[in-house]
Amino acid sequence: MSNKFPGGLIRKTPVTPAGPLQNGAAPGVWTLAEAAFWTKQGLWPTAGNVQDGTFAIFALGCALPCFTRVTTRNKYTYSGDAVSAGSAATAASGFGSAAGNSTVGIFALGFTTARSTTRDKYTYSGDVVSAGGAATAVSYLGSAAGNATIGIFALGNTGSDVTTRDKYTYSGDVVSASTAATAESRNSSAAGNSTTGIFALGQVSGNAVTTRNKYTYSGCVVAAGGAATTAGQSGSATGNSTAGIFALGGACSFTAGNLTTRNKYTYSGDVVSAGSAATVASQAGSAAGNSTVGIFALGNASGASRSTTRDKYTFAGCVVSAGGAATAGSSGGSAASNGTGEVNM
Repeated sequence: MSNKFPGGLIRKTPVTPAGPLQNGAAPGVWTLAEAAFWTKQGLWPTAGNVQDGTFAIFALGCALPCFTRVTTRNKYTYSGDAVSAGSAATAASGFGSAAGNSTVGIFALGFTTARSTTRDKYTYSGDVVSAGGAATAVSYLGSAAGNATIGIFALGNTGSDVTTRDKYTYSGDVVSASTAATAESRNSSAAGNSTTGIFALGQVSGNAVTTRNKYTYSGCVVAAGGAATTAGQSGSATGNSTAGIFALGGACSFTAGNLTTRNKYTYSGDVVSAGSAATVASQAGSAAGNSTVGIFALGNASGASRSTTRDKYTFAGCVVSAGGAATAGSSGGSAASNGTGEVNM
C-alpha cells in the first residue's frame, strides 16, 4: 500500500479507516484496491457489522412489600454474568418499558406515583441518566422494540387500554405518532431485529391472548404476526437478528396462572415454535440480550413473590442456564442492552 495519498487525502502519514463496524469512518476517496486491503486488515467499515452487546441495564421495577416501586437499576455484563449497580432512575417506578441502540437506552418509567409520561435516557458511556422525550400520554404496562434509529413504544394503559404507539427517534429525542396496534391492549411484550418489531399484545378486554402484531419500521406498517402457542400476558422478550424468544408470562391474573412457556419466533416466515422453558413459572419479568444470549429476569414467580432469578438463554441450541441474579427480588421491570441483539442487528 502506498502512503502517498491514502484515501485521496494529502497528508504525511497514512489514513487508517476506523472500522470494521458499520458506524466507523473512512474519510476521503478510496480505490477498490485500498478498500479491499483494509477489509483484509479488519479495519474497513462494513455495512451490517455492528457492535455486539456487552451489557444490559435492568430496571428492577417493584420490590417487596407488594408494589413498592424502586429506582434501582442493575448493570448485567454478559461476560461472566456479572451484576453491578447501574445508575438509578429519576423516580421510583414499575411496569415500564425500554428500547435502545448501541449508545442509549430509553426507559419509559410507567407507574411512579401515578401513570407517567416520563422517559429516562440512559447513556451507556458513563452510565449517565438524563431526561428523554416524554410519552404522548400518561401510561404504564406497555412494551417496546426498535432498531438503531428508532424505538416503538406501545403505551399500554393510559387510564384505559389503548392502541397507541409512540415512535421515538434517538437522534434529537423526538417523539411522534406511530401506527396503532390492532387492538386495545396492555401487559404486552416485544422483540425484533433491524427490520421488524414483533409485539405480543398480552391482555385484550381483560383476557390473555395469543395475538401478535408485526411492525415493519420502514413505513410503520402493522400486520398480523405469527400467534403465540398459548394465550399469555405480562410476558417478556428478547432475541437476536434471526429470532425472538418470548416468555409468555401468565395465562390469567398477575398473581395466578404463571407459565414456564417460551416461544421461538423466527422472523423469516413469521414461524412460531417451542422455545426452551423457563426454570420457574413466572410473569411480569423483563429481558435483554446480545447476538448470543438473552437474559430473562423472571419477575413474579408465585403469588406475591418477587424473584431475583434470571435465566440465561443461549440462542444456539436454545439452552437455558442460570444467569447472574438481581440484587433484589422484583417484578414489573424493564431492560435494554447496548450493541446488537434484538436492538440493531
